[in-house]
Amino acid sequence: MTVLTAAKMDGGTPRHLAGLLLAAAIAGAAVWLGNQPAIAALGMGALTLAILLGMLVGNTLWPRLQQQCDSGVLLAKQQLLRLGIILYGFRITFQQIADVGISGVLIDILTLCSTFTLACWLGRRVFGLDRDTRWLIGAGSSICGAAAILATQPVIKADAAKVAVAISTVVLFGTLAIFIWPLLWPLAHSVFPQLTPTSWGIFTGSTVHEVAQVVAAGHAISPETENAAVIAKMLRVMMLAPFLLFLTLRLRHGAAAEAEAGSAIRFPWFALLFILVALFNSLHLLPVSLVQSINQLDTLLLAMAMAALGLTTHLSAVKRAGVRPLLLALLLFCWLLGGGGLINLGVHHLMG
Repeated sequence: MTVLTAAKMDGGTPRHLAGLLLAAAIAGAAVWLGNQPAIAALGMGALTLAILLGMLVGNTLWPRLQQQCDSGVLLAKQQLLRLGIILYGFRITFQQIADVGISGVLIDILTLCSTFTLACWLGRRVFGLDRDTRWLIGAGSSICGAAAILATQPVIKADAAKVAVAISTVVLFGTLAIFIWPLLWPLAHSVFPQLTPTSWGIFTGSTVHEVAQVVAAGHAISPETENAAVIAKMLRVMMLAPFLLFLTLRLRHGAAAEAEAGSAIRFPWFALLFILVALFNSLHLLPVSLVQSINQLDTLLLAMAMAALGLTTHLSAVKRAGVRPLLLALLLFCWLLGGGGLINLGVHHLMG
């Protein structure tokens, strides 16, 4: 079978084209709606709308579209999202990265460690969940959602069913965060006047589950919030590699040493490329018109990724997860909101 044949479906259409066109159509509709004054007045940006429209289609028409569109939607959800995040570096400068700085790294470390520790303790002592389930939910909640869960699975050799349960929980609560975090911003700013859009962005990036969800939640407030949120999130994503190394060493120290000895650790290179692109952008070597065109393309790519995320968020999967995993994920969600907020305030106070 040739490469060309492998890349096509029975009807001769490129294998990914139908799903990519569906994601692009939803993204285009979201961008158009986001530009309508009545919608914009509600604070509903194109990225949030793309997720909502994707969820609407995903929970109604998806069974009839899945066979033709599944591979292309998956491509948009994974590869296009990574490409969109890399190109997002053209909106960022080295000065903005420096503004997040050591305090942002410290916030990410404290949030990650506290959330995963809480997941292990609650999952075992309160909900009686098995090790793999609590570790997968803890990884997804503390680092980067489904990507962290999928990266953790080969390290701990978890069953596919447990992976699906963990992913459904972080998708559910991460999607809720897209709407709750922006709604809380005016209240938080009134209670803590020292909060700035940038500091709220760091809070968003250090506490919201998925990269796509962080982008949407920050985008709903302001460009400053979105930029800081993405930087903080990328720093958090790069902690996935040392986290997986920690799990591997912990397993090898115990009885599962031989079974886990061959597990590989994947570094999230797209997060590093995002930082490198931002550093390149800080040199201002490209014409402004070209950077603007790249940013427009990037908005479309991110909107397509959001649409794909919505298309694959199915309420039926959440129902199958069961009560105990959902309750654990709910408590971790509450910790990310409350405890993560306290961590952010404490670090900013100590280092400010």
